[in-house]
Amino acid sequence: MIDRRTLLLASLAAMLPVGAATASGRPSPQTVDYGPARLDIYAPEGASGLPVVFFVHGGTWQFGKRSQVGAKPAFLLANGFCFVSIDYRMLPEADVATQASDVEKAYAYVRANIAQHGGDPNRIVGMGHSAGCHLIALTGMRGGLPGVAALILDDTRAYDLAALEKSGGMVRAYARVFSDPAQWAALSPASYVDGAKHPPTFIAYSRADGRDEQSKAFAERLRATGTEVTLFDGSAYTHMSINHDFGEDGDALTAAALAFLKSTVG
Repeated sequence: MIDRRTLLLASLAAMLPVGAATASGRPSPQTVDYGPARLDIYAPEGASGLPVVFFVHGGTWQFGKRSQVGAKPAFLLANGFCFVSIDYRMLPEADVATQASDVEKAYAYVRANIAQHGGDPNRIVGMGHSAGCHLIALTGMRGGLPGVAALILDDTRAYDLAALEKSGGMVRAYARVFSDPAQWAALSPASYVDGAKHPPTFIAYSRADGRDEQSKAFAERLRATGTEVTLFDGSAYTHMSINHDFGEDGDALTAAALAFLKSTVG
């Protein structure tokens, strides 16, 4: 029996040049070196002027790689987007401040070059999960992603590190990464919210400890600036499934995020 997902992937593969899809049906990317690390660009053959999703993976700032994208590329290409997934240097080689700088450099490369791959540099949406969510929120709020059209923030509680410590949420993994309280303000996305209207922002949270409280607080702070915020209750998801399930048939977060993408970048 052939299901809808199989048909979708087969149709997508037919759109791509020979050799541009893996045996599993996932489109294969063009890999480029942006300086500190590499990034992958997924785009349909003959694309022109498509909106772009710029993705930063998670992994507690220590693990993960750009190829861990699941169904995202196939789903987004099938829905009229280009997709970019980046690597960035990991702890202990690079601290979080350096990682944020890597994200900004990758974004600058993409904005300068994505038109050659069929993307629109003025319709880039920054997206990240877990540590990648924190890095996209941090760089997006502080102006490090100039011209970014929107943000999709998928499940972190590292929005306000001082508030997290006060509430007892600075668990061992976070305390190890953010070991210097003198840097908490600079590394907290919330530090850059007030006094400016930010790009439309989609915030999703899972049922993992503290995610709902921190996400709701960050959403309210953004709304107070006049920023358009969509808050997604992902309490049906684990911290891992809220990322892994994106692009799968029938996934509620995928449907909500796609509606957000269509409303912000078409």
